[in-house]
Amino acid sequence: PSDLCPAHTGLFQEMVKSECHFINGTERVRFVKRFIYNREQYVHFDSDVGHFVGDTLYGEEVAKHWNSDPEWMEHRRGAVDRHCRHNYKLSTPFLLER
Repeated sequence: PSDLCPAHTGLFQEMVKSECHFINGTERVRFVKRFIYNREQYVHFDSDVGHFVGDTLYGEEVAKHWNSDPEWMEHRRGAVDRHCRHNYKLSTPFLLER
């Protein structure tokens, strides 16, 4: 209902945030994917580390589960090229013209 505010105990927020960090164009690219529940990051993937890292006790269990799936991990590691470098190529002409 519209009369509920974010402080209401029945409201929960899950957020997934993907970040691409570019150093010298696409020569050095770092991909970070953060999983956040109610403003607390509980697990994240960092391409520099190469696997998921738990930031809370629950996140450690999630990371353990995700890290145990080789196909899922290969997909995650490929995000540097599939997501970051791909979008860099699409965005660069637009950004350089500004």
